Amino acid sequence: MASLSRATTHDAEDRGDNDAGQPNWLLADDRRGTALSEFLPERWRGARVDPGRKGMLALSGVGLVVVLVAAYGWLRDAPAVAPVPALPVVQPVSDDATSTTVATSGVVEPAVDLVVSVVGLVVHAGLVHLPAGSRVADALAAAGGAREGADVIALNLAAKVADGDQIVVGALPPDGRPVVSGTTSDAAVQSNSTSDAAGGGSGPVNLNDATVAELDSLPGVGPVTAANIVAWRDVNGPFTDVEQLSEVDGIGPVRLEKLRDQVSV
Repeated sequence: MASLSRATTHDAEDRGDNDAGQPNWLLADDRRGTALSEFLPERWRGARVDPGRKGMLALSGVGLVVVLVAAYGWLRDAPAVAPVPALPVVQPVSDDATSTTVATSGVVEPAVDLVVSVVGLVVHAGLVHLPAGSRVADALAAAGGAREGADVIALNLAAKVADGDQIVVGALPPDGRPVVSGTTSDAAVQSNSTSDAAGGGSGPVNLNDATVAELDSLPGVGPVTAANIVAWRDVNGPFTDVEQLSEVDGIGPVRLEKLRDQVSV
C-alpha cells in the first residue's frame, strides 16, 4: 500500500510538473474537452485542429470567392438605373420675330420690291426699286426729285404705287394745254395697246396730241422713250417736224427711221 501511494503521488507530481509548463488556454481546452469527450470517438479525443499556413491561405481564398459570388448576385438582381435624357435647349423668341409671323398660317411672307418707272422732268429718269407700300413721293425721291420747272401739281404724291406703274413728271405747257404729269398703271398701258392693235392701224400718231400710253404703243418706243417725247414737247413746244425726234433722249437714227411712217405732226 505504501508503495502504491507513493506511485500515485509520483504520477500526480509528474502531471503537475507537465501542466506547469503548458499555457492556460491549453489547460482550458483540456478541461472543456473532458466535458465533450464523451460525445466524440475515442481516437478524436484530445485532438487539436491546426490547418497550417497553406490551409489558412486556402480558407481565405474560399471566403473571398464566396464574397465575390454574393456581391455579383446582389448586383445582378439590383434594379437597373435608367439614364435621364438631356433637356432640350430653349431658345428665346424675340418680339421682332413674333411680330413678323402671320397669325393665320404661321408663314412669314417675304417682302417684295416694287419696280416703278419714273420718267419726264426728273433728275434720274428710269426704273426705281421701292419697298412694298411706297407712295408716289417715294418714287419721285428715288429718281432724284423733279427738275426745275417741272409741274407736280397733277401728281398725287400720297397715292400708293404698284409694281409696274409709270410716273410721268412734265412741265406746264405754255399754250395752256392739259398737264401731262400723272401716274400710269401697267394695266392701263396694256389696255391702251390692245385697243390700238384692235383698231387695225387707224393712221399715224400725232406727236403733239399723243399721250404716253399712245406713244408707248409705237414700234421701238418704250415707256421711258415715250415719256421723254412728252417731256421734250412740254419744254420746247409742239413738234414742227418729225425729224425733231432725233433731239429726244433715246431716239437714234435707226429708231427714227422706224418711226417716220408711224407718226405725224
